[in-house]
Formats: sequence, C-alpha cells, structure tokens
Amino acid sequence: MTQQSLSYRDAGVDIDAGDALVDRIKPFAKKTLRDGVLGGIGGFGALFEVPKKYREPVLVSGTDGVGTKLKLAFELNRHDTVGIDLVAMSVNDILVQGAEPLFFLDYFACGKLDVDTAASVVQGIAKGCELSGCALIGGETAEMPGMYPAGEYDLAGFAVGVVEKSKIIDGSTILPGDVVIGIPSSGAHSNGYSLVRKIIERSQPDLDAPFDEVDGKSRTLADAIMAPTHLYVKPILALMQSIAIKGMAHITGGGLTENVPRVLPPGAKAVLQKSAWQRPKLFDWLQREGGVAEEEMHRVFNCGIGMVLIVAQEHRRHALELLNAAGEKAVEIGTIEWRDGDEAQTIVV
Repeated sequence: MTQQSLSYRDAGVDIDAGDALVDRIKPFAKKTLRDGVLGGIGGFGALFEVPKKYREPVLVSGTDGVGTKLKLAFELNRHDTVGIDLVAMSVNDILVQGAEPLFFLDYFACGKLDVDTAASVVQGIAKGCELSGCALIGGETAEMPGMYPAGEYDLAGFAVGVVEKSKIIDGSTILPGDVVIGIPSSGAHSNGYSLVRKIIERSQPDLDAPFDEVDGKSRTLADAIMAPTHLYVKPILALMQSIAIKGMAHITGGGLTENVPRVLPPGAKAVLQKSAWQRPKLFDWLQREGGVAEEEMHRVFNCGIGMVLIVAQEHRRHALELLNAAGEKAVEIGTIEWRDGDEAQTIVV
C-alpha cells in the first residue's frame, strides 16, 4: 500500500505564510535603517558597521522578553504595542551604561503562524526601533506546531549598542550629595504582570470601563494596563552631550528598591522621597485591589518612575531643564547618602 506523500504544511508549518510575513514586515524594517546597516532583512546574518565616530568603541548588548504581559495581549487581542515593549526592555537596559543602541533583532515563536497578528507585533517592534534610533536588521520567525496553545506566541529581543570606552557609565563616581532624578514611566511597563494578572483574576474588573486620562484623552483600564514601555533613549543620549551622568537605573523587575542599588557603590545609598512624584492611578488601583503592601509595591513595580539618573548637585538644574524641554517631566526624587553598615541601599520614605 502506497502511503500519501506528506508536506511541511501537513505537519503544521506553512512556508508560504512565513514568506508572506517577511514581505509584510520589510517596509516596517526599512523605516528603521540608519548609518552602519549593510544589507537588509532576509539574509542568513545581519551586518552592521560600527560607526567611525568612536575611537575606542565598546559594544554593549542586552536581551529580554515581554513576560506574562503577553497573556493579557492574547486575552485582549492587542498585539500592536507589545513589540514596543520588547524593544524598550533591551534598549533601555543598555542605555544605562551610556550606550547608543545600534541595532535590534527579534525572535517570534508560535504554534501556527497568523500573518496578521505577527505583522502587527513586528510593526510594533519597528516602531520601538524607530523611536529609539536603532535599526531592525534581522529576526527569526519560528512556527512550531504543538509547542504553543492556539493563538499564542512568545517573543524575545536582542539589542546591541556602542559606547566610547572612556564614557562608560558604571556608577563608580557616585558620591553622597549627588542628586537622584526620576523620569516617569508610562505604566507598569513589562514587569510584575504575573501579579497584575492575579489581581485582575481576583477583582474581575470591567477592563473596558473608563479609567483615567493621559494628555487629555480618556483611557480604559485595559489601555492603562497595556500601555507600552516608555523609551528613554533619545532624550538621555542628548542629555549626555551636555552633562556627565554618574549613574542610571532602568526600573524593571525588582522595582525601585532592587534596581537602583545595581548602580550604587557599596558605601552609598539612595534615599527616595515618594512624595516627590505623582504615582499613576494604575498603581493605586493595583495596590487597593490586590491588598499589596507598600514595600512590596516598590519591590515589584516601578510605581511611576521608569528611569533613574544620578547627577552631581551642580548639574541638577540643567539636567531637569533639558529633560523637561524634551517632554520627559523629570523630577528630583532623592539624594545619595553614606550607607550605614548593612542597611538597604535604596530607601523609599
């Protein structure tokens, strides 16, 4: 008995759909091109030439995903902004060492490829790259039947940047008396979403109900929860041209109390005044509906501050002026002090 000939499509992988996706995303990627890109999307490897303006270039790399925020994207059928989240989580991380993001690659994995959904995700990735000035020069789409539930996918991203060796920001010059500046977040960004989802499960809110206003526009609770991670690259790179930034911390998983210490010298601590900034309504809602302790809030969420900068006292005013002129609404949120013994390196009072 002759067996029927099998194809890759019979096994659940649609090569034509993959080709269609590549064709769909090429225009998005083209918008992100910058000096240094050699070649385009579709090759086996992505080529990039280190800018010649650097005398002693040091490459800085970062990788991340979007975490369980994706589960909410699936449930709400919102796929257009998680790509921005993906880019932001990596480029904001390499930025804190003074690096200019150069290029980004993504990995999109699913059980069955839905071209429209994947294209929406990648369009968000391209938007994030465009906003941060880095090129989307490659990626991988993996269709793996049986690996993921229907309608679900996973994302990972990889960013590479460059910094002049003499200008690496590592926090080593931070001293008591320095000023801590906070730049607002756009929401919970991409961290703490296992807890966010647990709170939603417990409280069963109407996610489509009006919740708050941003820049005069009404938002639903779903809008607030799914707001994409803010990109800090361009205003901070511009600020670095004017003043010396001693240290930076991207406030991701671990919140304020566990991320700020990563850039502090062992003998220093940051004392943050929570009254210095207005905590967005989303965090008040999460705390109330989840009965979350204040200390836990600061260990899990950014609580309204997505990026922390540490500068010398004499640069405080200029830094705030430049950041606010760029639309960042930066505020002074604390100071650096000597640390006493084994006390915590970041205290929120």
